[in-house]
Amino acid sequence: MAPACSPTNSLHVAVIGAGAAGLAAARELRRESHSVIIFERGTQVGGLWVYTPQTEPDPLSLDPNRTVVHSSVYDSLRTNLPRECMGYRDFPFVPRNDDASRDPRRYPSHREVLAYLQNFAREFNLEEMVRFETEVVCVEPEGQKWKIQSKSSDGIFKDEIFDSVVVCNGHYTEPRIAHVPGIDSWPGKQIHSHNYRVPDPFKDEVVVVIGNFASGSDISRDITGVAKEVHIASRSNPSETYQKLLGSNNLWLHSMIESARKDGSIIFQNGKVVQADTIVHCTGYKYHFPFLNTNGYITVEDNCVGPLYKHVFPPALAPTLSFIGLPWMTLQFFMFELQSKWVAAVLSGRVMLPSEDKMMEDVTAFYAKRDANKLPKRYTHKLGECQVDYLNWIADQVGAPPVEHWRAKEVHGGYLRLATQSDTFRDKWDDDHLILEAYEDFLRQKLI
Repeated sequence: MAPACSPTNSLHVAVIGAGAAGLAAARELRRESHSVIIFERGTQVGGLWVYTPQTEPDPLSLDPNRTVVHSSVYDSLRTNLPRECMGYRDFPFVPRNDDASRDPRRYPSHREVLAYLQNFAREFNLEEMVRFETEVVCVEPEGQKWKIQSKSSDGIFKDEIFDSVVVCNGHYTEPRIAHVPGIDSWPGKQIHSHNYRVPDPFKDEVVVVIGNFASGSDISRDITGVAKEVHIASRSNPSETYQKLLGSNNLWLHSMIESARKDGSIIFQNGKVVQADTIVHCTGYKYHFPFLNTNGYITVEDNCVGPLYKHVFPPALAPTLSFIGLPWMTLQFFMFELQSKWVAAVLSGRVMLPSEDKMMEDVTAFYAKRDANKLPKRYTHKLGECQVDYLNWIADQVGAPPVEHWRAKEVHGGYLRLATQSDTFRDKWDDDHLILEAYEDFLRQKLI
């Protein structure tokens, strides 16, 4: 039986994580007159955008008992989307000309994103709701409510009861590792991009990077400045792929790895063989909720978290358990804000969810459509081309305006450039008219 909430009272709500999703959730919940506590195991707001040179002792992050480092940010990282389209709707992510230390670029560094989130938290007095250095150990139903066990930095455990829990713990901490036949006998080093920070350790090495999406492309080009050779293996490439990439004399693109051998060689599906020193897995992450106990109702299978209505509410536990920020290839902070408005309004009783049966029917139909389109289960939460329709649906639920024309066009063009010109997309674009439209919109609303 799902814990229930009163449609007339403000609720006592726990938010897990003080990153971009948790901050948005806390603000919207408080706007709906709920009382909020944010649990944050770090020492500051920002979540994954808090850079640290520290990495995990296990470079592949496979040891379940390892000391976990939350951030996966590398030193050279810049955003994948234009700043003006990824920010919260009523707090635009625009350059701060009053501070010379800030990064004014359209695709700024991770440090600029963190500064933006810190500004957002200050503007809306969100830090007063955060318990820093407090790890959530267990979340489980307790009658019609939820019990949270947390642990402070000095090792003190504490049990508390909440009316509702909003999970905002991010999904860039638990790495996915590529399966490479023969890897167990291969003598070289392996690392996941979660533990990559700077290129220096790869000086004069022959490096194989598995994966050619955002982090794979970034890291391979980062490493070319110090490595002897860099070879990118990508399963999305045809098996005969072998190409020296323009603009570099030591970077090659291949099809996927066929096998690794104990003599140190890596064999690609295109037949090419290299003697490699290191493999870097830029292969993404797993959704991971080690603290969540729902007696098996919520599962993560091949990176599909379910069952979830619209990626947010588990039907049998709705509305008092929800997830913010699971979909990827999205408008990021903008999506977090809209999802949070929906959760907050549902909890206050201002917006109603369908019945549990109706929500499950929707989930089942969504899975059937995914399977009919022959999409792998791991792509369940990939929105891509569907994201504007998804966001407009949520906006309609809460009475918010639809996604702006310029924002929809920017995100579509941004991901297209990312896919087709990965080496230049952050500094060359052809949509200045959309930037103008965005800033005119901000000025019209007196947001800047």
